[in-house]
Amino acid sequence: MSLALDPNDPAALGPSAAPANLIKDSDTANFGADVIEPSMEVPVIVDFWAPWCGPCKQLGPLLEKLVTQAGGLVRMVKINVDENKELAGQLRIQSIPAVFAFKDGQPADGFVGAQTERQIKDFIGRLIGDAKTPLDAALEQAKAAFEDGNIDVAGPIYMDVMRQDPENAEAIAGLIRCSITIGKLEHAQEIIGQLDDKIKAAPEVAAAISALELAEQSGDSSDTADLRQKVEADPTNHQSRFDLAMAYYGAQQNEEALRELLELFRRDRAWDDEAAKKQMLKIFEALGHDHPTTLEIRKELTALLYS
Repeated sequence: MSLALDPNDPAALGPSAAPANLIKDSDTANFGADVIEPSMEVPVIVDFWAPWCGPCKQLGPLLEKLVTQAGGLVRMVKINVDENKELAGQLRIQSIPAVFAFKDGQPADGFVGAQTERQIKDFIGRLIGDAKTPLDAALEQAKAAFEDGNIDVAGPIYMDVMRQDPENAEAIAGLIRCSITIGKLEHAQEIIGQLDDKIKAAPEVAAAISALELAEQSGDSSDTADLRQKVEADPTNHQSRFDLAMAYYGAQQNEEALRELLELFRRDRAWDDEAAKKQMLKIFEALGHDHPTTLEIRKELTALLYS
């Protein structure tokens, strides 16, 4: 099984599905044809800007990027307020950048001033409702393939998403987990090494990093029987129990791993600088904080901590 890890490798990527003519310039005379009429079928985002406006120069490209990623579920029209003062006055625009969203011929939402990428994604999300963008659909497809063990399918999809959205945390995390699954831990480290601190702090990526750290610490899953015998022969051998937990984790027996760590913590909380507790927290993060096993074991750990 092989997995190319370079998100810029064109051989590994599929074509972008975004339709053309999503973004255009307009003016007062064409406002009805470019905004009102199309908004009867699809939301139209109108960006009011001016060449002298610094924040406009930052917001405009970000809007264009996210509208393109939406793959036709929204459209965008750009209007220079200096050249269309009458229209700006009719819409009572007092400062720019000003963004209006039109649906069914009427203003439906909007904002004034610079916005973060997350805020703009949420803004577009409100407009399109339950409809899925091509990137969202691709991520769902990749996740399903990964969960079915089809890494050769999931990996290239994640890379395609990264080509279109290089800071997509879900795609980055997915690619890291693909590398871990096929044993390419060094490749996973290479991916992480190229990330800035902001991306590393994203919950999905932080969880994938924890999964890599655990994979690097995990023992050979074939050792579980021998380690189990050692623990049964001497339940006070904390190192053997810890090694057994990590071997279970390496064998993807997550609950068994956590229960051994929980038992170790119950027997000696301070052992090896609270290694059992620290490892449980790392596994919780790797699994996800809403994972059923995480919720169950965390509840038992909390009860121990306050007993």
